[in-house]
Amino acid sequence: MLSGLSLRLRIFLFFCLIALGGTALAGTALWFGYTRAEATDDVNGFTLAAILIAFGFTALCAGVWLLFDENVAKPIERLSADLRAHAHAGIGTRVDTDAARYLGDLGPAASALSSQLSASTLASADRIAAETARLESEKARLTALLTEIPVATILVGSADQIVLYDGQAAEVLASQGIPRLNAPVTDYFDGAALKGLRKQMNRTGREVAATLPGHDRAQSYDARLRPMDGGGYIILVDAAHLDLPPDAARPLTYDFALLDQAPGALDAMPLGRLTYTVLDTETTGLLPHKDEIVQIGAVRIVNGRIVPGERMDQLVNPGRPIPPASSKVHGVTDAMVAGAPGIAEAGRRFHTFARDSVIVAHNAPFDMAFLHRHKTRMGVEWTHPILDTVLLSAVLFGASQTHTLDALCDRLAVTIPPNLRHTALGDAQATAEVFGRMLPMLEARGMTTLEDVLAETKRHGRLIEDLN
Repeated sequence: MLSGLSLRLRIFLFFCLIALGGTALAGTALWFGYTRAEATDDVNGFTLAAILIAFGFTALCAGVWLLFDENVAKPIERLSADLRAHAHAGIGTRVDTDAARYLGDLGPAASALSSQLSASTLASADRIAAETARLESEKARLTALLTEIPVATILVGSADQIVLYDGQAAEVLASQGIPRLNAPVTDYFDGAALKGLRKQMNRTGREVAATLPGHDRAQSYDARLRPMDGGGYIILVDAAHLDLPPDAARPLTYDFALLDQAPGALDAMPLGRLTYTVLDTETTGLLPHKDEIVQIGAVRIVNGRIVPGERMDQLVNPGRPIPPASSKVHGVTDAMVAGAPGIAEAGRRFHTFARDSVIVAHNAPFDMAFLHRHKTRMGVEWTHPILDTVLLSAVLFGASQTHTLDALCDRLAVTIPPNLRHTALGDAQATAEVFGRMLPMLEARGMTTLEDVLAETKRHGRLIEDLN
């Protein structure tokens, strides 16, 4: 019966409760004051009545506020967050009208609006999907064609960042480190040699050829540098003599928007243009000051999209037995990490993988505490900006909501395959998908730069430590 009341009537009843409760409290307090006055004097009577009225009104207001907060304020906050998720993150699930059952027609109206928006979005998505399928087909043909040509192709922007690499180039880059879009090309090739070739190319305006040492200087490649109109250049590596595995024909990986992206301070760049490294770790236990990492998982987001193939899935030897209870959770055993590198080497690899990016994690203080503890052994400094999806969830959905990774996945329609839950790479992938859907929601709330987001998350630092 009560759920059928209109929102206006419901709010009116809250005020009636205050009025009636206040009247009853005042009358009761005056009666007790009158009784005290008869037994003592008028001053004691009025003092007692005033004290009772003050405490009574405080308790009444607190009780009414709790009712209002639970039945009106929180449902409105939850409903607005759901609508933002539908409008800006493309969530197609039904709006939770049960949470808004005491808000009159607001819940059904929001559900109808969301359904209409979803239908319109679905029609547009069908058209986009058809065009995307055509482009993917053309891309597949181009990939197959490039695979037949024994030349690894790397497109480099004017700021020396990698903009494109094909399947064969991915294998060349992998010999020096994990391939990464928007990474400095000097992470993979010797900087001094590359600078000399660029200088020669810019002076002549023509293609130059030379033997190009790798970043580790232990390997070298027969390479050509070819200038591009509008800045940037192409590195062509002769792959005919390289011992590439049979699956080297991976798809083209590229983002041409990087060609127009000028370097700048991370905190002032638009959120969608930043590069993010999404991290998750599995450990021997839950105490960062004494337990150890056994697995590091990470994926990269460039210009708002997860880059397929750019991921880190690294087992780590903790130097101690892994408790069976921990292995039962994440599936990592002593036998699996027997030949894995220790945290010093694994941490350096992740540090390189995350270079010049914002690190994103769910409950980041936990993961980062392990890395900070061993930074001396790694020989690195962890100066990356940090975004925590727990704090971002509080910003977008309200601090009163549940902020676990499972809750966020349910809220944002992200599916974690059961076999990947509680694996470092699986949870990193899920966190990356959740974060990718949060980005347009943050921008819609007026937080367009990293600086804006960090300022807003500081307000929720009581939930977990703010690492910035």
